[in-house]
Amino acid sequence: MKTSKGDIVLQLLPSEGPNAASNFVYLVNQKFYDGLTFHRVIPGFMAQGGDPQGRGTGGPGYQFPDDPVSPTSSHISQGDMGGQQMIFYKKGTLAMANAGPNTNGSQFFIMNADAPMDGPKYSIFGEVIEGIGIVEKLQIGDVMQSVTIER
Repeated sequence: MKTSKGDIVLQLLPSEGPNAASNFVYLVNQKFYDGLTFHRVIPGFMAQGGDPQGRGTGGPGYQFPDDPVSPTSSHISQGDMGGQQMIFYKKGTLAMANAGPNTNGSQFFIMNADAPMDGPKYSIFGEVIEGIGIVEKLQIGDVMQSVTIER
């Protein structure tokens, strides 16, 4: 993923998120993400992109079912936060953003820190293997100049 801040290399994990990984490959091959922005960035949490409208409300025109997150995934952990047990998604995790159960489309997020989530309900389908420093520098409006798949 070539961004306006530098390159991010992602490894897709179809064994963890088969629907999400397949959809991502499909959209990348359609050049869907090229030129889109990161429309939501929260330092110490995540960077989100994939909305063709750039506002967080758009998608590819279809939705697909969630891939259940395995409680044994190496991309999540459990921890205590204020006396409450929480699920944490780990820094570098690539997952689907959604508006509720089974509403996945094109929006995804990359964790820029280990952070608590409201349950493991966001399909994990990849991880950053190079460029986590770039993910940490992303800001709202930064552009995905091109996204390509290498085998």
